[in-house]
Amino acid sequence: MADSGFTLSSADPKIRGFWIRHGKATRKIAAAFGAAQGTPSVTNLWIPDGSKDLPADRYSPRQRLRDALDEIFAVKVDPKTITDAVECKLFGIGSEAYVVGSHEFYLGYAASKKIRLCLDTGHFHPTETIADKISAVLMFVPGLLIHFSRGIRWDSDHVPIFSDELRDVCREITRQKYFDRIDFALDFFDASVNRIAAWVLGTRSLRKGLLESLLEPAKVLVEAEKAGRNHERLILMEAFKSAMPFSAIWDKLCLVAGVPPGIDFFRQIDQYEKNALLKRK
Repeated sequence: MADSGFTLSSADPKIRGFWIRHGKATRKIAAAFGAAQGTPSVTNLWIPDGSKDLPADRYSPRQRLRDALDEIFAVKVDPKTITDAVECKLFGIGSEAYVVGSHEFYLGYAASKKIRLCLDTGHFHPTETIADKISAVLMFVPGLLIHFSRGIRWDSDHVPIFSDELRDVCREITRQKYFDRIDFALDFFDASVNRIAAWVLGTRSLRKGLLESLLEPAKVLVEAEKAGRNHERLILMEAFKSAMPFSAIWDKLCLVAGVPPGIDFFRQIDQYEKNALLKRK
């Protein structure tokens, strides 16, 4: 039901109808999850719709997508059980020339419908950073869903690492105290590496980013900035990269939690792979 490259924006009403029903059912299932666990289940809507070559009509697919989304979100569910989000993408395999659900489209839709916008750290141009988008977007939408992934060329579904971009996003969230308006998600399913290793490394990377940002004396940076001492701000930013006792606190946190500090955890992963994963048929 997606052979043409289009789903919710398909010109075929049968294909479009199928995915609309799917979207409605997904939200009902998510609401049941939320009711059972006692906290809202975050439901994110992303579609692959787009064109590999230049289209002549960019408007009509987006009009159909808008109408389809309206129909899906018209189904009322208890807001205490579900948090809705929509996710944009710059381009991808099979949609190199045109993506129906672009950043501008979903930003406008999320703002108009008062739902969350999902920002995936691998869904933008390599020279863009979503850290700068957070404060701008949160002026108009109630909250964000952030997918911490790692962009490799034109796709994002790779294991998150403790990169400069991840650290910048964590700093922006912490400095502005956005925690109550952001849902964190690790968006990776790259089967080219051990799945347990991917899960552990990705989780530890995000936790490191959050810990580092919480240790940052942001107040000192803001004071220097407000006083017009931009050279001092830059010097302090650079100094904090090595002056803060981040590594020691991270190791202590791991020991308190009963997990290996440093890189020792990969030995446990190797052991699990031998004892469990390789025995599965």
